[in-house]
Amino acid sequence: MSMKIAIVGLGGVGGYYGGMLAKHYADNPDIEIYFIARGEHLQKVIQNGLKLITEDGTFQVYPTLATNNVTEIGIVDYVILATKSYDLEATILQIKACVGINTVILPLLNGIDNSVRIRTLLPETEVWNGCVYIVARLREPGIVESTSGVHRFNFGYEFKKTSDRLIAFEKIMKDAQIDATFNENIMPIIWNKFLFISTTASLTSYFDVGFRDLLTLESRMQVLNVVLEEFIQIANAEGIEMNQNDKNRLIYQLEKLPPESTSSMHDDFRAGKNTELQTLTGIVIKLGKKHGIATPAYAKIYETLNKSNGNQMIL
Repeated sequence: MSMKIAIVGLGGVGGYYGGMLAKHYADNPDIEIYFIARGEHLQKVIQNGLKLITEDGTFQVYPTLATNNVTEIGIVDYVILATKSYDLEATILQIKACVGINTVILPLLNGIDNSVRIRTLLPETEVWNGCVYIVARLREPGIVESTSGVHRFNFGYEFKKTSDRLIAFEKIMKDAQIDATFNENIMPIIWNKFLFISTTASLTSYFDVGFRDLLTLESRMQVLNVVLEEFIQIANAEGIEMNQNDKNRLIYQLEKLPPESTSSMHDDFRAGKNTELQTLTGIVIKLGKKHGIATPAYAKIYETLNKSNGNQMIL
């Protein structure tokens, strides 16, 4: 029986990794790759395949099936989730029919609590932890483009250091020329990425500026330092060791980013779209309440952005 891998969400992240898998395993009868998407993007992929533009060339790739109806797929072995975090619960309900007793779900969404949220909905399902470093986007329906040459894919399982399945999945990814690494201690890696995306997404949206502009005014730098201090207190309370070195590394990363670059949440705020405010900002305040740690800077940012976007979410 063939192994089935479903990629849910075909934007920059899902489109790149799903496209690489579909490209490599196109003629392999033992591994089937499925795309779960929607709208015009799905229709273009059904008609013409997915055009994947990478630093190594442009490829037209074809999954075993592209669909928005998971009953056409049946039970799968692996689900790679690459949707927006605010769609997580709705997405899990959508794909429930293809999740069996041996299915593994691997979320690659922004945030720190995605695996917990999935386990709440599917308590019998093995849910791994993952995060990626990649610059990729949906250029137009049917076309995904990757730039910068960075495609790091990190995954693991916080409740089990290793297993045959974790090792086998790493090989599946590496064979497809994906820069995937199985990590026995995955949570510090996830938290290190979350340090960057939570603080910078919150602040670029709050100040309405790009990444590097967070460093150009002393008043912004002061807020950045306070936000980083609050975050690091929360991380330490959650058992993730962070200190001044992590703050320094983040500031160094900001200095090296392109001048006009900004966070995807900032882009969504400017475009009037739904945002990941709850996942990237609100969750830090929630964890602060859990541990009895005050987070006044995060709270002010959250309150301001919540009102400006008209969401009126309640923590």
